[in-house]
Amino acid sequence: MEEIAKQITLSISHTLEIMAALVIAVALMRLLVNSIRSVLQPVSALSAMKMRMLFGSSVAVSLELLLGADVLATAVAPSWDDIGKLAAIAILRTGLNYFLEKELNHKKSAA
Repeated sequence: MEEIAKQITLSISHTLEIMAALVIAVALMRLLVNSIRSVLQPVSALSAMKMRMLFGSSVAVSLELLLGADVLATAVAPSWDDIGKLAAIAILRTGLNYFLEKELNHKKSAA
């Protein structure tokens, strides 16, 4: 039973990592399309700030998904080394996410 729970948890972790990659890929494609559109049709295009905010929001979601995946992966193999790595990754990703959200909120209020 424990092995089944471990496999399910790892599968969910891998799924979250794939979802995070897809979020970034879709956001990047949207950014490229909007950038090309802004060059070809400057009047109807999104502003650079709006495109940056959309991409930044996607990066924030992706960071949250990756943090969840790391927590799940560490939950099934909790050696002290893994816990230390998770703590470092969590601090970095949480810090990145915090400052990204702070900048996005600042840009929204300025717009």
